[in-house]
Amino acid sequence: MSIMVLDILNLPSLTGAEERNNMRNRINYAEPYKIKMVEAIELKPAEYREKAIAEAGFNLFNLKAEDVYIDLLTDSGTGAMSNRQWASVFLGDESYAGAASYFKVKDAIKDIFGYNYLVLSHQGRAAENILMGSLVKPGQRVLNNMHFDTTEGHVLMNEALPVNLLRDEGFDTEFDAPFKGNMDLEKLEAELKVGAENGTVPFVMMTVTCNSNGGQPVSMKNIREAAEITHKYGLKFFFDAARYAENCYFIQQREKGYEDKSIKEIATEMFSYGDGATMSAKKDAIVNIGGFVAIKNDEDLYNMCTQRQIQYEGFRTYGGLAGRDMEAIAAGLYEGLNDDYLEDRIGQVKYLGDKLNEIGIPLQIPFGGHGVFINAKKLLPDIEQKYFPAQALTIELYKAGGIRGVELGTCAFGHTDSATGEEYYPELELVRLAIPRRVYTDRHMDVIVNTFADIVKNKSRIHKLKLVYAPTIMRHFTARFEEIV
Repeated sequence: MSIMVLDILNLPSLTGAEERNNMRNRINYAEPYKIKMVEAIELKPAEYREKAIAEAGFNLFNLKAEDVYIDLLTDSGTGAMSNRQWASVFLGDESYAGAASYFKVKDAIKDIFGYNYLVLSHQGRAAENILMGSLVKPGQRVLNNMHFDTTEGHVLMNEALPVNLLRDEGFDTEFDAPFKGNMDLEKLEAELKVGAENGTVPFVMMTVTCNSNGGQPVSMKNIREAAEITHKYGLKFFFDAARYAENCYFIQQREKGYEDKSIKEIATEMFSYGDGATMSAKKDAIVNIGGFVAIKNDEDLYNMCTQRQIQYEGFRTYGGLAGRDMEAIAAGLYEGLNDDYLEDRIGQVKYLGDKLNEIGIPLQIPFGGHGVFINAKKLLPDIEQKYFPAQALTIELYKAGGIRGVELGTCAFGHTDSATGEEYYPELELVRLAIPRRVYTDRHMDVIVNTFADIVKNKSRIHKLKLVYAPTIMRHFTARFEEIV
């Protein structure tokens, strides 16, 4: 059974790296919460699963949730809210304008991010729509360490080009480095020397953590230097901050000089280098819905964004959200900064990664903050990228154990050049197992490992795929496939 509502224990605060390491390694470690409500889940029979995935066009997004046993499709909006968050729901002010709940979120953003302006939205991609629609013009180049799918989609929908500037090591799944989400600063400088002068670069964005290459963190040093280069050329520096707390945890654990700083202190410093951020609150604010654009001090940009917000989301003090949702966000923004919570959350990702590594599953290392990423090209070397190996692996995972992951490979990030007809294949061909926050126990993780052990023994039953339907942008959400038998 999966956890739905949790009672967060008042454990003592951890203040230093040594104390945190002692906690992580202690024999009697357990989750820093107790279960208060559960939701039944069911493993459907194998024959049922075979039929269900075929009817879904061999796309995990098209499955009914009730037909999934362990759901690792995404960690977005799928976490379990705490008793404090649920209690705050009843305080929601549902006023159309000037709701008290809005000001609680605004105050939290000011306290944690240091930003003065808040533009609420119903989720992260809506925040991207607001920011990109306000600043991005056709023909421009939007620079990022590595765009995620919706971010890339909004750039493309504004007829601009998403440019990924991830350091080369970030594409090597076997190379072990502490900050594989770092931006290549030489490439950034080269882009800005041209783009800032001719107006082809509207701004620079840094995704923390970097989802597309395995939830890999970005160092404070890289953030600071990237921001300095950006500002030198007179452009704004934004964050995609969906998993900022997890990024700050990795800085605390891995970057010299931050081992004794609190997560909140690290977050405040990190955001001080930026001019604004988009965020899906469905991740590190641990809520089921919500997002925002936060802007440091540019009132003109805030006014531009609120015009789009009012048109697409709602009035500026609710932005498509109920007051109860805003209350949960305000509480969750602080809970997401808790050391004990982050230690447990990222520790569970490591638990799953270590177990999969033991049975020889090729993974992106080191493990990221929100999930484990499997290198499908290495696990299934006989399936060429044109036959969608990562998608094929997600299908087999569901068939074998009722487990839903997501493909981040040829379907999600590949495309056909409209002018030449040439196929573009991404360098990474990954299957992401995104772990919802505070939902599953380590015994669920063991089931996942056992399922992969079965898959490794029976790889010959995995079929190549052909694409039979797909839109031109963000095709993995609605694509349909057929198996090549």
